[in-house]
Amino acid sequence: MTEEELVAILAKRYREGLARGRGEGAVAIHLFGIQYAAELKGKSLASIADKATGHPSFGTEISKGRNLARYVVPRPFLPKGDIDIPVTVTA
Repeated sequence: MTEEELVAILAKRYREGLARGRGEGAVAIHLFGIQYAAELKGKSLASIADKATGHPSFGTEISKGRNLARYVVPRPFLPKGDIDIPVTVTA
């Protein structure tokens, strides 16, 4: 996947997150890092973040998502307040 493709995906998700409300833009960035961890390897996260959001420092937030990728499985989007879903924790 090219950097330009990753920028386009992040830009779309970031805008959608901002439209959902306070804090959702950051959530969108973290989830992007989780879902595209393998594709982001070796790429400049600061550059991707800057081109997609106008904030190069958000590269750190992408990195946080990448670091979480081996521990979490993304779930479908649920509206706020609808988070009482079963969670399975494995050691």
